[in-house]
Amino acid sequence: MAQGGYLPQHFPIHCEQRTSRAEKRSLKGSSPVRREFHSAPRSLYRQPNPANQHAIASATQQTSKDPRPRASQVISEGHLIKPESIQPGVNKTFNRFDMAGTATIVTGGSQGLGLAMAEGLAEAGSKVYCIDRGDQPSQHFKVASERLLPYDGGQLHYRQADITDTKALDNAIADIAAEHQRLDGVIAAAGIMKVSPALEYDVEDARKMLDVNFTGVLMTATSAARQMMKYKTQGSICLVASMSGLIANKGLISPVYNASKAAVIQLARSLSMEWGRGGGEEGVNGIRVNCLSPGHIVTPMVRKNLEEIPGVRETWESENMMGRISEPEEFKGAGLFLLSKASSFMTGNNLVIDGGHTAW
Repeated sequence: MAQGGYLPQHFPIHCEQRTSRAEKRSLKGSSPVRREFHSAPRSLYRQPNPANQHAIASATQQTSKDPRPRASQVISEGHLIKPESIQPGVNKTFNRFDMAGTATIVTGGSQGLGLAMAEGLAEAGSKVYCIDRGDQPSQHFKVASERLLPYDGGQLHYRQADITDTKALDNAIADIAAEHQRLDGVIAAAGIMKVSPALEYDVEDARKMLDVNFTGVLMTATSAARQMMKYKTQGSICLVASMSGLIANKGLISPVYNASKAAVIQLARSLSMEWGRGGGEEGVNGIRVNCLSPGHIVTPMVRKNLEEIPGVRETWESENMMGRISEPEEFKGAGLFLLSKASSFMTGNNLVIDGGHTAW
């Protein structure tokens, strides 16, 4: 998606007339010429090529009484098509996913699942701020930033803050909102895992897990909601839970982690009820809160478990209906859906994307 409400039209621009009009008529009477277009979508953003102008002009001629524009009628080489300049009904669905002009935040956004979803938001046009505890962004973050192209319209920025440091987290979120005079969405993706039998947990182990996975998520959501209310933004908050909050995973002994994710799922329901119709004296109606519960993903955190626990990968792969473990990039669309207008009537729900693991 591009900045300023402009959307790329994925129609190819190289026109190849396979059969001349005269030849076609001699073969099949008076049937119209078929033209085929071959091009990758990104070629639309190249500089105009004079050699293609005649082909484009021919392709855009009106040939139907249908009031809706045909694909060939909206070709404009080297330019973006403004949605409102096209007849009603065209690309309205894509517009729902457009994040141009928005400011969003992803905690735990330096790598793994958080970074993948942040990249998806930026590709849709949002100015995305990844908050993580490292003094410097990871190499994964730098690579993702370089992948963004100018016509994507969005940007990736990095802010250092530990979500267990409530004051630092509040300041970071407030500064971002003040810079843009708005806050449109937050994905709370920061989390930790400890694989250990319950009998081997001590108080500090449990407290650390809950401080990050539950309290940190709660503080992220409340801090974001305060800014949405302050700037009267109808924002959306996505809390990243896990299918582990719904089931006990075979081959993975992590009771406190599972419990923390179950708490996050219930937290989303409670916050959506509290903020859906406004909250606070200066509140704004319609702050949505939902959960995303992924199945097993090959993130840096999970990869360590796969290496340390013999046979766990095979177990996980055999336990879902697709026979494999997911990749972080497969959740880009889910994050974008939950923060965009595409999910405008969805709140208090838990979106489970687990390859069918919990559907057995």
